[in-house]
Amino acid sequence: MPMPQYAKVLLDERYRKVIDYFQEAMPAPEPELRYRDPYSLLVAVILSAQCTDVRVNAITPALLHAYPTPAALAAATPSQVFPYISSCSYPNAKADHLVGMAKGLVERFNGNVPTTEAELITLPGVGRKTANVVRAVAFGQAAFAVDTHVHRVARRLGLTQGAKTPDATEQQLTTHIPKELWRKAHHWFILHGRYVCQARRPKCSECGLADFCPRIGVES
Repeated sequence: MPMPQYAKVLLDERYRKVIDYFQEAMPAPEPELRYRDPYSLLVAVILSAQCTDVRVNAITPALLHAYPTPAALAAATPSQVFPYISSCSYPNAKADHLVGMAKGLVERFNGNVPTTEAELITLPGVGRKTANVVRAVAFGQAAFAVDTHVHRVARRLGLTQGAKTPDATEQQLTTHIPKELWRKAHHWFILHGRYVCQARRPKCSECGLADFCPRIGVES
């Protein structure tokens, strides 16, 4: 059923207020994962699944020193990679994914990280969210990655309705947020969710959006 016109007007106004706030509060947001090139970013994003950026940033220097290129990582075994990433979540699966990803880069992409979603998601450990992060951050493309922070913040701010999956959240957000802002908006929502609109205890008293947040004080 199409959204009633009055509801669309209210939703458009809500998006405008959120965008205006973040444009002023975070005019130039940056990713917190440390990386030097598309390959190191891809490694870091694979490791970041259900793991903090702080932990990933502690892991990647030694890992990338040992395996500085896709070819070096492709020549390793998961058991060799495991000790470098043992302190992150799901290290066994991620060791498999990292080696498989590197082999895919070497065997199918001449050792280069591909630039399209269709190609990226053929690599082990790479789903739509990871592909969108790499496309946006490493290659400057208009892509909107949705993680748990983005999903939660968008829902709490009333920007999405009935979005049960990250893909549904992405579709609704990208319908209302101008394409040229997608890369920024991804970081806006992540950083706001990480430091203010936290999952268990949102810091509503510190939130610049609290005045019109429909879920203020709701821990959901």
